[in-house]
Amino acid sequence: MAVGKCGAYGQAIDYIGAESAKVAALKQCKGECTAVTMKRACAAFSLDMTNPCGSFGYAVAPRISSAQNAAMKKCYAYGGKECVIRAWACDAKG
Repeated sequence: MAVGKCGAYGQAIDYIGAESAKVAALKQCKGECTAVTMKRACAAFSLDMTNPCGSFGYAVAPRISSAQNAAMKKCYAYGGKECVIRAWACDAKG
């Protein structure tokens, strides 16, 4: 998964290697993005719906619920007012 400002994100699914998945996810993500890797885990990306180009958060955790909760907390911690989950993904074991 790749995440960036203004709700930008990209996902790469069913790639054999981590590096090729990272390149594919970054290619889908528009703008300045950060790759979020996971191994036997889940990742979630949240953003503030009142200002999509403002606060956002992302997290990686063993379970999707934990990743989503942590991503939401980060969004609010950075000043978000109405944070929502924009994207999430789990690897085969997450």
